[in-house]
Amino acid sequence: MNGFQPSFFFPPAQSFHEIPKLKDIQSSSQELVKPAEETPSPIALSSLELLSNYANGFKKLKRKQSNHPTNDDTNEGCRQKLSTEEIMRVAGARYIHFSAQSFDDFSMVTHPFGYALSGLSEEETRDVELVHLLLAAAEKVGYQQYERASRLLSRCDWTAAERANSLQRVVYYFAEALRGRIDKETGRIAAQEFASGTALTDHGLSYSVTSLKCYQKLPFNQVLYYAAIQTINENVRNANKIHVIDFEIRSGVQWTTFMLVLAEREQPVQLLKITAVGLQIQENVLEEVGKKLSSFAESLNIPFSFNIVRVSCFLDIKHELFRTRNDESLVVYCAMILRMMLSRSKCLENLLSVIKNLNPLFMVVCEIEANHNSPSFVNRFTEALFFYGAFFDSLETCLDQDIETRTAAEEVLNKGIQNVVAMEGTDRITRNVKIDVWRAFFTRFRMVEMGFSGCCLYQANQLLNRFPWASCCNLDMNGKSLITGWKGTPILSLSVWKFPRER
Repeated sequence: MNGFQPSFFFPPAQSFHEIPKLKDIQSSSQELVKPAEETPSPIALSSLELLSNYANGFKKLKRKQSNHPTNDDTNEGCRQKLSTEEIMRVAGARYIHFSAQSFDDFSMVTHPFGYALSGLSEEETRDVELVHLLLAAAEKVGYQQYERASRLLSRCDWTAAERANSLQRVVYYFAEALRGRIDKETGRIAAQEFASGTALTDHGLSYSVTSLKCYQKLPFNQVLYYAAIQTINENVRNANKIHVIDFEIRSGVQWTTFMLVLAEREQPVQLLKITAVGLQIQENVLEEVGKKLSSFAESLNIPFSFNIVRVSCFLDIKHELFRTRNDESLVVYCAMILRMMLSRSKCLENLLSVIKNLNPLFMVVCEIEANHNSPSFVNRFTEALFFYGAFFDSLETCLDQDIETRTAAEEVLNKGIQNVVAMEGTDRITRNVKIDVWRAFFTRFRMVEMGFSGCCLYQANQLLNRFPWASCCNLDMNGKSLITGWKGTPILSLSVWKFPRER
């Protein structure tokens, strides 16, 4: 990756039992830092408090290291390399320390590595400073001090590596996004011109071979989708005709798994109908997915029907577009699509109203478990940095021998980074929020959360344990929702909802 230029900052991962609520993330009750030569704004104080919460995890890391000294060569060789998330925690602690001492930009980047870096390798030390510089640059962007931010980003050039690790790569993308935001805010490029290159966000992974490989290799992906299919099967096990409406079907690989389950039934299913919903710009993609699913169903002797509903905008969705029958057991599947409508509330409300009128048995929702919708730029940046840092770390671990797929996946994720960091207003299409926010929203439609059976959760755990890196993947519950993550950082949420039956 040529011209490696990192950027700023990221929130530390948290355990699922410590998932913060949105109001906690967006509030700031304590003033932590007063940067020199300027009066801190509430946004800056809030972001530093958020970073402080993440950096608290580093204190546990230091205690753990103190119990296992690494002064001699033997221990140093045995010490496990710090993960991307741990490096970010160390950098967060160091950043807060320097901010509290009111170092100026030059002193901060030239100061010796004394604070919090004892026992780290040369590469780890370099990575800590890299994230430190990125955090400082992001803070300057938050203050609209674009020239100072650009200087800090330029100081990152020396850390460029011919074979960058996952932390350096994710920082590189965040730095590029910061530069894009600076260029847009200073008028060097037009907002429309910049947005045109990021409009698809990480949605572009949907139908590619890359997405299939990631599905197969990433445990938190496969476990979550397996739990979704298992839950659908449990709730339609006695149905003769099953109709699934899939909003954003992607490759459709999850339905091949469902077909395999149906093929094992003692009483064969009379019909499996899948209706794929997509935008009109998706040309022949849905047709290709339909052909593959039809061929697979035929090989299993499953009567199958594939329908396509195309709209120019989800505001155009109407229940008349769906050919549903009273003798069908209807299920709605929404994976990574609702987050695309949070900035367009009318689209989201219209979609849920249409789904409610279709009167499905239940709706399965899969979404990113992260808060990337804060009105504070630096808070949003920090949250996104830790999230994508964990994701990049998982790609490096799970796709270690498949560099081509890993690189392609990271390029797609970069669209999401650009969306979070460089975009504002209606240009910021994707707005990830956590399950607690979705719960509050669904309550407005009197939707009831169903949860997962003990059998489903047991089998999901069994599937997870088959992966060689299962210990890196988290599987836990938030209320009745299933959360999967990587090394303590939540990644995806899965929930099942039913609408009130109209009398």
